[in-house]
Formats: sequence, C-alpha cells, structure tokens
Amino acid sequence: MKNFVCYNGEILNSNQNVFSGSNRAFRYGDAIFETMRAVSTTVPLLNEHLLRIKQSANILNFELTDLININTLQKLISRLLNANKLFTGAKIRLTIYRKDGGNYLPINNKTDFLIEASQLDSNQFSLNTKGLKIDIFTEWKKPINILSNLKSANALIFVKSALFACNNQIDESIILNQNNYISETTSSNIFLYCDNKLYTPSIKSGCINGIMRKIIIEIALKNNFQIIESDTIAETDLLNADEIFLTNAVTGIRWVVAFKQRRYFCKIAKYFSDELLKHISSI
Repeated sequence: MKNFVCYNGEILNSNQNVFSGSNRAFRYGDAIFETMRAVSTTVPLLNEHLLRIKQSANILNFELTDLININTLQKLISRLLNANKLFTGAKIRLTIYRKDGGNYLPINNKTDFLIEASQLDSNQFSLNTKGLKIDIFTEWKKPINILSNLKSANALIFVKSALFACNNQIDESIILNQNNYISETTSSNIFLYCDNKLYTPSIKSGCINGIMRKIIIEIALKNNFQIIESDTIAETDLLNADEIFLTNAVTGIRWVVAFKQRRYFCKIAKYFSDELLKHISSI
C-alpha cells in the first residue's frame, strides 16, 4: 500500500523526492516541528500547536506560508489521513524549515513544510497499563536559553538520551539541565505528585514548552490542585514522590512505576487521564 505525505499543501507519494542536499533542515537543523495526535481525522489540540509554531517561528525569524493556519492545516491533515486510510488514531508530524540556500546565513526567511502521518494503537489518549521504568541520563546536560523550550530539529541530546534508555533497558531517560536539575525526559514533560501537590519543572528549567504540559496544568488548576512549577527539581524529589507521570501531545499521560529502587502507583495519573479525555471531548 502506498504511503503519502503532504509537501507545501500537495499530497505526494512518500517515495517521491522533495528534498535536495541543500535542504537547510538537513544541513543546519534549521527547522521546527510539531508532533500531534489525530483523533479519527481531526487534531483536537491543533490550535495550541499552531500557537506554539507561531511563537517559535517568531524567535527564529521564519516567514510562515499562508497555508499555516488553523482551517487549512486541519483540511490538509484530514486529506492526508484519508489518503493513507488512517481513521482510528494517528501521529501527525509537521516540520517547517527555511527554504534552501545560503550557508549559515540564509538567502531569505521563507519556509517550506512537510506533514507526515503514521498509525497509532488507539484512536484516543489512553493510560498505559504497564508502568514505565525511568532513570537519569547524566552524560550530557541541556543548556538553558531561549531555544531550550522550542521543538527544533536540533535534537541530538534527545537522541543521545534515547540511546541511553535503550542501552540500559529502561523506557525513558530523564534529562538534566546545565544546573544539574531535572528538565524533562527524552520525549515528555514530567510531573511529580507529593503531599497533595503537583510539581513539574518550570519553563526556566529549559524544558520543552509542551502542549500536553499546558493542558494538564489547566486541568489541575480547574480541579483545585496546587501546582508548583520549579526550576530546582532534583533526584531526591523523584525518590520522595508518591507518583510520577509523563506527558506529551501524542501519548497523553504515561505513568511511571519505577525509578531506581523506588516504586509508584498510578491513582493520580489515572485521574488526570480521565480528565484529559473529558477535556478533549469538550473541544
């Protein structure tokens, strides 16, 4: 069966060449991307993703094409899902990159974009039945600067973190920032529940400004949870936590069962997973 992608608004066979060797995402990592969950043939949180795209584009001086708007993007994603016959849950990746040309200094700031789609196991966000095992990746530290919160194509620390997890037979690695405090994990933001409070690394910690992180904080505040966004969360806080869960825009919420010798339950993670489904259904 043929697979299709959407390149600058046109549905193409995925085997068709759309890049050259002068592609700036390839040469310089001069790109941003969004990964999203499609429910049936729509992306419920597309508006939040689009807001982050615009914020990132502004920081990087990208000139977005007129096609990058809520109505057109939704139509293009629906067309792509139909072309690939993906109707029961899919991961959508939208990559936006500066047009070819120039060396470090680009010829201009105009952009191209590519949308890809792949099958997921379920149509809706669902809590994992088997808890994750996590540990701390210490070899590289994430710098804290204006680029730290962006989902950019400069992702080597996440690649290295994923390799660490694979080599150590765990599910996810925790990434530390330059100050040796917890920032995030390879693919997710992280939340700790302790003494009736919900803790998560602040944006100042250098973590990705996650869409699902934002949604969970909104749900928590709506339900009278005390939220503490901290830039000094450390290993001892993980060991003292009652529960730990991870969030991202594709998988939703995933609960953690083990960090080193510590074991956790998933009562609060399940609560937020149920509340997330209510939130999505209300959009």
